[in-house]
Amino acid sequence: MKKNCDTHGDFETIIWRDKVDMESWRGGTGELRPGENANCPDGCAGCMEHIQGVCCVLLEVTGKCNLKCEYCFAGELEHEPDIDELKRAVEIIMSAEDKPLLQFSGGEPSLRDDLPELISHAREMGCEYTQLNSNGLRLANDEAYVEALARAGLSFVFMQFDGVCDRVYEALRGRPLFAEKLRAIEMCDKYNLGVTLVPTIVRGVNDGQIGDIIKFGASLSPAVRGIHFQPVAYLGRYPGKPENNDRVTLDELLSSVCEQTDIDITNFSPSRCDHPFCGFHGSFISECRGLRPLLTGEKRDRSGITAARDNRNYVGQRWRRDPEAERCCRGQDEGTNSLDGFLGAVKTRGFTITAMAFQDAMNLDIERLRRCSLRVYDEGILRPFCAKYLSRAKAAI
Repeated sequence: MKKNCDTHGDFETIIWRDKVDMESWRGGTGELRPGENANCPDGCAGCMEHIQGVCCVLLEVTGKCNLKCEYCFAGELEHEPDIDELKRAVEIIMSAEDKPLLQFSGGEPSLRDDLPELISHAREMGCEYTQLNSNGLRLANDEAYVEALARAGLSFVFMQFDGVCDRVYEALRGRPLFAEKLRAIEMCDKYNLGVTLVPTIVRGVNDGQIGDIIKFGASLSPAVRGIHFQPVAYLGRYPGKPENNDRVTLDELLSSVCEQTDIDITNFSPSRCDHPFCGFHGSFISECRGLRPLLTGEKRDRSGITAARDNRNYVGQRWRRDPEAERCCRGQDEGTNSLDGFLGAVKTRGFTITAMAFQDAMNLDIERLRRCSLRVYDEGILRPFCAKYLSRAKAAI
C-alpha cells in the first residue's frame, strides 16, 4: 500500500506477502467508488455509508491495568467511569434492535470489583453474549471472583495468551506468566466459562509458536474453545515505528498456521462479515487424533457479505460452553458417524481458529474500515475499532 501525507510525505507499507493468492482471497469484494466514504475515518461513527452492521461492541470499563505490556492498543482513560455511567453505556449499546455481543475491556477489566454487577445488568438488558477481554491474572488467583462472573452470566473469556513458554511473556509482557495463564484456564473450566486464547503475534518473538499454541489449546478442549490470532498492529503503545520486516501479514499468518500444524489451507475462509483482508476463520472438532475440519473453504461461497447477526451467532455458539451437552456426551467415544454424535461433538468439542488483523495509521484502508463490525463505545457513539484507536497511533508516530 502506497500513501502520501502532506506532513510525512510518501510512504508505503507491506500488506500481503503472496503466501496466499491475494485476488482469490479478496473474492468479489467491491472497491471504493469516487466520492464514497469521503468523511472516513475522521467523521466515522457508523454513518450511512458504512456497509456492515454491529456484531460486537467493546466497552472500556477501566484504564487501569496490572501489566505494562510493550505492545498494547489501550491507553489511560481521561476519566475513570463509575458503575452508573457504565450501566448507562450498556443501556445505550443494548438499545439497538439487534443487540450486539458485548465485550468488557480496558485496561484490565477484572480490576473492577463491580464487573459482575455490570455483566448482570447487561444480561437484564437482553444481551445474549457477554465477553471478558482479560490477561487472566486475577482469574488465576481469585476463585471467588471467577465464580461471581459465572453467576452473573458471563458467556466466555477472551484471554491474552502469547505462547507456551515464559520467554515469550517476558519479551511481550515483562514477566513470566505461563503458569498463571494455565491456572486461569483451569479456574474458568471449573465454572464452565469457555476460554478463547488470544495471541498477539510478533515477528521473532512468538511467530514460531503458532502451531504449538494451536496444539496446546486443542489439548485443553472443551475448556478452551479456540485460538484467535492477532498479528501485531501498531496502535497505542509500542516500541517504535515499524519497518516492513516487522509486520506479520494476514496471509503470512495463515501460511504459518498451516505449515506448523499440517492443517490444509482449504479449511479456512476469509472473513465475510468484515473485509476479507481483516481476518480468517476455520471450524473444527477437537479429537484425540487432532483437529477434524467441519467444512473446507472450497465448498464455501466466497461472494457476498455475511450479516453481523449471523457472525455474532457463529462466534457466540462456538465460544460459549454448553455444560448440559457436555454432561450428556461425557464418557462417549469420539464417533461422529451418527447425526446425534456429530451434533454433540460440535457442541462439546467444537474448536475455532480465527484471526483479526487490526489496522494502524500506516496501513489503514477505507475499504476495510467501512466493513468493520467490531465497534467501540465512545461517549454514546459506536465507532469502528480501528478508527477509534487510530488517534493513539498518530500520537505515537
